Amino acid sequence: MMFVPPALVAVIGPVEPALLAAWTTHYRRLGIERFHLAFHFPDHVPDAWRHQLIAACRDLGIAPTRISSGPWHEHTNTQLRDTLREQAGSGWHLLADSDEFQTYPVPLTDVLTQAEDAGQTVVGGLMLDRVTNDGRLAMWRPETGLDRTFPLGGHLTRRLLQGDPRKIVLAHSSVTVASGNHRAPGHKPDPDALACVHHFKWRAGVLDDLRRRVERFTSGEWTEHTPAVRNEASRLLQHIDRHHGRIDVSDPRLAFRHVTLDRLPDGWAHEAAQFATTWRPPAPQNQPGSTISSPSP
Repeated sequence: MMFVPPALVAVIGPVEPALLAAWTTHYRRLGIERFHLAFHFPDHVPDAWRHQLIAACRDLGIAPTRISSGPWHEHTNTQLRDTLREQAGSGWHLLADSDEFQTYPVPLTDVLTQAEDAGQTVVGGLMLDRVTNDGRLAMWRPETGLDRTFPLGGHLTRRLLQGDPRKIVLAHSSVTVASGNHRAPGHKPDPDALACVHHFKWRAGVLDDLRRRVERFTSGEWTEHTPAVRNEASRLLQHIDRHHGRIDVSDPRLAFRHVTLDRLPDGWAHEAAQFATTWRPPAPQNQPGSTISSPSP
């Protein structure tokens, strides 16, 4: 049977064009040929930025499937993603945010063959947050690259933000995926074959985005279903304030170490399985100002 690469499905916000270019290159190297992208721009984004990003997308040979604007409600991403999945049609879908660069233990063809042989309709991954050597939220240049600008990988989302680090990275079109691509109700990925989802969120400009998210969810201008997203943003902002504008890369609980996109981190299979199988949402009484959770996996 001829292998059909999965369709990549993603909702893209107002990222820098260079990130979109690096992201597209990364997934094309994995064998992706079909990109189903929706662009959504909150009202504060200047028209010039919107036009520049859409033009950059077309220059990459990708015609955006949908372009929208307005409030970024908690359900906005999910609705757009599901519309894209319908348009992508039957077969496997690769799900990735624009700051997520997935690395697999074997070629993508083998990943899907192994999943199908095992009767699996989803493949999972675990987020590894990428940051600079000193924790600064830095700008980066295409000639330097993401790997060299953000060489450290650690568990910021899991240990500090108390967020769900699990991701559904590949899902058959017949499978419903929850908000944020964190779960597929009724389907459990193989915990011993998790992709590494390199998370390049912690770049220059992200603090403004997080403050805006907190303000607009708190005011009700943007609709939320739970306070989880707002609380995670607040935890990061408070951590940054405590550490003079930087992420504390020296904290052993965050387990930052040097990693690269071209291979899985050492010991990844065991590490990822532990995190994926033991993660639980924070207790309701945990508030945004609470300390880092205990260093259990």
